[in-house]
Amino acid sequence: MKIRSLAALIAAASLAISPAASAQGATSRTQLHDAMRSLWVDHVTWTRLFIVSAAGGLSDGKLTTDRLLRNQDDMGGAIAAYYGSDAGHKLTALLKTHISTAGEVVMATKAADQVKLADARRRWYANADDIAAFLAALNPKHWPLATMKSSMKAHLDRTADETTHRMQGNYAADIADFDQIVPHILTLADLMSDGIVAQFPQKFVTNGR
Repeated sequence: MKIRSLAALIAAASLAISPAASAQGATSRTQLHDAMRSLWVDHVTWTRLFIVSAAGGLSDGKLTTDRLLRNQDDMGGAIAAYYGSDAGHKLTALLKTHISTAGEVVMATKAADQVKLADARRRWYANADDIAAFLAALNPKHWPLATMKSSMKAHLDRTADETTHRMQGNYAADIADFDQIVPHILTLADLMSDGIVAQFPQKFVTNGR
């Protein structure tokens, strides 16, 4: 997959998730598709960089965490453009819990603290189910609960493997994990964008994709 420049991705995302653009019917399906992919690729990329920073005890930890949390605001904004500000704020809150709990999983894995790790993983997966249920309630026809739960679980499973392998210094497996994470998250991003288009066809231009 050819990755466009970050500036181009941000520009596409800004246009696609603009409520004003959507209300005017100015957003194309392709713009939403690309923007949603950008947001979710950011999600797994900055999660990976957080894991790398934590594993290596790097000094960029706070900056990386702040950038990762900003992605959760961006994702909430994308949802708000179609489902309203309350829904956007709710998704952002759920995703920030997802990130903070993931941080606990990462640090417990690094410390080899099995008690803390088990507790953090339990809460992490419960939060993933909450995210899936919230999204399914917004768009039950196109984001069915079972599908959303399965997608979120697969995301956590792969991230947990990535974390373990990175902490073990098994970099070949760690890289292979990320090579699975990206295509999976693109599938989830496409499910999200396709579901929005199907639910709100009037918000999108009819020419083009």
